[in-house]
Amino acid sequence: MKNKKILFLGSLVVISLFFSFQSRFFEIAKQIEIYNNLFKELNINYIDEINPGELTDKAIKNTLKNLDPYTNFFNEQDVENARIAREGEYGGIGISIFTTSQGIIVSEVYKGFSADKAGLKIGDLITTVNNQKLAELAKNEYAQTLKGTPNKELSLVIQRNGIIKNIQLKLDKVIINPVPFYSMINNDTGYIILTKFTNQKATQQVSKAFNELKEKGMKKLVFDLRNNPGGSLFDAVNITNLFINKNLKVVDTKGKIKKNSRTYNTNREPLDTEIPIVVLINDRSASASEIVSGALQDYDRAVIMGERSFGKGLVQRYFTLNYGTQMKATISKYYTPSGRCIQELDYANRNAKTGKVPKFSDNDTHLFTTKNGRKVYAGGGVTPDIKIKLSQKSAETKKLLKSRAIFNFVTDFTNKNSNLIVDNYFFKTADFNNFKNYLLTTDTTFVSKQEKLFKNAYASVKNKTLLTTEYKTIINKLKKDKVDKIATNKDVLSKEIQNEIVKRYAYKEGVFKHQLQNDETINKAVNLLNNQKKYSTVLAK
Repeated sequence: MKNKKILFLGSLVVISLFFSFQSRFFEIAKQIEIYNNLFKELNINYIDEINPGELTDKAIKNTLKNLDPYTNFFNEQDVENARIAREGEYGGIGISIFTTSQGIIVSEVYKGFSADKAGLKIGDLITTVNNQKLAELAKNEYAQTLKGTPNKELSLVIQRNGIIKNIQLKLDKVIINPVPFYSMINNDTGYIILTKFTNQKATQQVSKAFNELKEKGMKKLVFDLRNNPGGSLFDAVNITNLFINKNLKVVDTKGKIKKNSRTYNTNREPLDTEIPIVVLINDRSASASEIVSGALQDYDRAVIMGERSFGKGLVQRYFTLNYGTQMKATISKYYTPSGRCIQELDYANRNAKTGKVPKFSDNDTHLFTTKNGRKVYAGGGVTPDIKIKLSQKSAETKKLLKSRAIFNFVTDFTNKNSNLIVDNYFFKTADFNNFKNYLLTTDTTFVSKQEKLFKNAYASVKNKTLLTTEYKTIINKLKKDKVDKIATNKDVLSKEIQNEIVKRYAYKEGVFKHQLQNDETINKAVNLLNNQKKYSTVLAK
């Protein structure tokens, strides 16, 4: 009788699951049918011509936007751009760009590639490519004009500081090195910076840099993951494996279905399991950077120094769709060897009315322990073993950093100081005061939330002449208020501006060389490595 009861209950569960699946499938089919009918009627009856591809692209992307920032739809061109970002290799001229209604603004020039050899500078505005005016194209088509098969000839028209120039060049095979700089800091301490986890290249380049530094006498290492947004999960595992033994867990991923849940272990012989290491992180170290720093922290293999990391504990995978399109979807969360998930934002519980996403770290930070028994916590990124105290960024400062205000200020600065020597250059208080004045009098890209709301309210007034004086007075007060608030982050912003200035004269390589001698965090890392007793104490229980 008991067995029959169990069998009956089991049958009910199976039937329930079947009907639940059927119901869910019907709902999906229903919504697709509704969209198909809507799209068909719209295309036939709407008064103006519509672009079906563009409309669908926007509809899908807006739908996915409400899930999390990492789940995205990629049209054919997006797919190619994403591949380049992952692999760091493409046919181009060797620049990073911004787009505007006028054309392409050069945001970085990579040393040694065709753009550099032809004399392009950061801040140049490219308006025409092979007689095609970019303003006549859609913005998402701009970048494609500068890509293609290596040795293809390009003719550019650019504007620099109000002067029009014609530039001839050829496309290169551009390969972005994820380890753009490594060096000995002193007789026995090496420094390696990893800027991105690109497929396979990151592991190869870190190994190469490590072995070369060992040959030069390296006995201690500063490994810099600051500002590294992540990338390949496999590279994160393999780079961790360089410093810990074979057959150790690096990360677990846990998803809704079984195939999206797995454990990633080291499977190679390490390069070095003994060398003392300080790993540098900050609030822009994310994803794969957090897997590496979290795993090395959990195994007490390295001291983590800097600021709390970004807090991206989500894993994405690409899914091939029809007609050369793709979807990148979040399929799982990842967990460090101690069991921590460092995800900061809880997208599943987004406030439906306000759109605000709660933080896991605001509610409960679960306690875990490292191999040596040290306390570490889940939620809110990887907390460093040694924190470098910087001023906490205000909302205004975060908005400023997302704008082009610093970029435009530095463009203006370098146009006026073409022969600056940056070997020992520092952005001083007087320079920062000039920057504040620039924000008050010249910049139009950094707009605070309060300014935006007030400008929108003013725009709705019919008879604006009655309020012109008051409007200018209030806008000036709002500008002064936002500048006062960003001034509380003078330390952070001065460093950002200083690095941008050095980059204009000496490429990214020059920024890294400058940091090697003058960066406070690197200096503290070296001092810790020179004090073996203190280093060991940090890693002890």
